Amino acid sequence: MKQQHTKFSAVELAKAGVIAALYTALTVLVYPLAFGGMQVRLSEMLTVLPAYMPSAVPGLTVGCFLSNLIGLSMGANPAGAWDLLFGTAATGLAAWLTYLLRRVRIKGLPILATLPPVVLNAFIVGTELYLVYGGLPWWLHVTWVALGQFISCTVGGTVIAAALSRTNLTK
Repeated sequence: MKQQHTKFSAVELAKAGVIAALYTALTVLVYPLAFGGMQVRLSEMLTVLPAYMPSAVPGLTVGCFLSNLIGLSMGANPAGAWDLLFGTAATGLAAWLTYLLRRVRIKGLPILATLPPVVLNAFIVGTELYLVYGGLPWWLHVTWVALGQFISCTVGGTVIAAALSRTNLTK
């Protein structure tokens, strides 16, 4: 029996590149909302994509890194260089967990797969913001980030998932 290897083809690399570019463009487009105490990144709607294609995992990770780097260079990212490491790691891990939850569906949609970026970013980015801003209690920073992530990832991601489920774009 022949062993099957999963290859990351040129097509998959192109998909990852497009996702990274979309994530970065959507973040920079509304950068005042993308950084700060309560973040509502339009780009986080794309975090549902690993439930449809594995190439979204590196695409989202690279897109987040580039977005955080641009935010840092513009002076818009209050978490600074720490966000390059921890924010990107949170997005990469959340994308991988979303991929693992891809088969869990509610009415045909990967609703539970939208939750890893909400939870991980709430705690990781919320902690970053607490360390940067202080003032407010830690749990409040976590709650604000969770709320922004829920709006983008779960509400926005479910809209994208519903649109993808009605089309053949993922095939």
